[in-house]
Amino acid sequence: MTKEPLMLGVIILAAGKGTRMHSALPKVLHPIGGQPMLAHLLATATKLTTQPAEQPAAQPPIVVCGHERERIQSAFAHVDITWITQAQQLGTGHAVLQALPHIADETTYLILVGDAPLIQPQTLTALAKTSQDSGIAVLTVNLGNPTGYGRIICDTNGHVTRIVEEKEASATEKTIQEINSGCFAIRGDLLKTLLPLITNDNQQHEYYLTDVVALAAQHGYPVKSYRLADSQQIMGCNNKKQLATLERIYQRRQADSLLDNGVTLFDPNRFDMRGQLTHGQDVSIDINCLLIGNVHLADNVTIGANCIIKNSHIGAGTVILPNTIIEDATIGAAAQIGPFARIRPNTRLADATKIGNFVELKNTTVGIDSKINHLSYVGDAVIGDNVNIGAGAITCNYDGANKHLTTIEDNVFVGSNTALVAPIHIAHGATIGAGSTISKPVASENLAIARSKQRNIENWQRPQKQPPNK
Repeated sequence: MTKEPLMLGVIILAAGKGTRMHSALPKVLHPIGGQPMLAHLLATATKLTTQPAEQPAAQPPIVVCGHERERIQSAFAHVDITWITQAQQLGTGHAVLQALPHIADETTYLILVGDAPLIQPQTLTALAKTSQDSGIAVLTVNLGNPTGYGRIICDTNGHVTRIVEEKEASATEKTIQEINSGCFAIRGDLLKTLLPLITNDNQQHEYYLTDVVALAAQHGYPVKSYRLADSQQIMGCNNKKQLATLERIYQRRQADSLLDNGVTLFDPNRFDMRGQLTHGQDVSIDINCLLIGNVHLADNVTIGANCIIKNSHIGAGTVILPNTIIEDATIGAAAQIGPFARIRPNTRLADATKIGNFVELKNTTVGIDSKINHLSYVGDAVIGDNVNIGAGAITCNYDGANKHLTTIEDNVFVGSNTALVAPIHIAHGATIGAGSTISKPVASENLAIARSKQRNIENWQRPQKQPPNK
């Protein structure tokens, strides 16, 4: 007989203080891949609702928090979450107990720990399906060194009869290598039945969620385990060293996914992505690059070493040379940027543009085949096609109170070491002589020169340093 699709819910335990992090930041807000650990779990919960074999979640995810509750809720004010407060941290069982008023009988709840952000949706779906017959299942892993974890105790049928915590385990039980991950799938009616029966009769005097396993077995509900081969998914984070370990695992997984989809990474261990990357074919990324936010790299884009790209679109065939920073910008096809260029927000570069070394752009539009090759600053400007801006040229866009626009039409040539004092308009085909300070409009095809007359002084005696007194 075909089983009915599962109705899934999620409970995330996020009440811990995280003392060993030595930080004022709540533990679940510490970032992995640029997002708080809790954000990864919430994203996983969202993906669970899209599994085709299951029913959408009947309610928003439930998050149980305690320490720095207001700060955690503020960080996720934009997300639909049922917030539960655990005023006293009396154990994981006590934490879930606080959520009972929001539990629906027929919903299977996936209970997750807030400091283990690498768990995957397919793993949780498999765990939920494992629980379907009896209403309860536990996610387990075999570890060569299980020290510190609760051990899984099974009967002759392979059903889990109880979970014994490390501090409570006998010498024989400590040799067991199958451990509790902290993740459970439990139907709502069982939670309502079993949770109130948990006691704190243990060395820690805490109410352990793991005790529901023994209670379920005693009440005739066979507890199955879903054994996960990939132990990295259940790794938790109690200190900064473990946080760094999780970060590297997360980044390597992202790198591997990009490699599987055809992106060339010169060294996948020296690549970081803190957001989402969409890409075309034959994209190449050199070492030590950081992608932040939403980034799109079209076909045949090449990214040199040590680049940072944030919330930007890079057109086909564009080459980003080493040590370039691009933020909130759109760059056309067949452009060349860098090395050591800085493209700041609201900059739009057309096709075949060239932005060279130590050039900074901000809030600027640059037309087709225009070039700013060396040591220049251009801000708050609109630049036409086929414009050449020489080395050391700047737009003087800020008067101390307001920003002003510089407009440069097509085919303009701006000589080196030029200052364009905005607001100013340089018309089509005009030429600006090197070393000029231009503060008035320049008409089409005009040559503008604004520099003081050179004066040479004969027999000039350069000042000399006086020898020190002896």
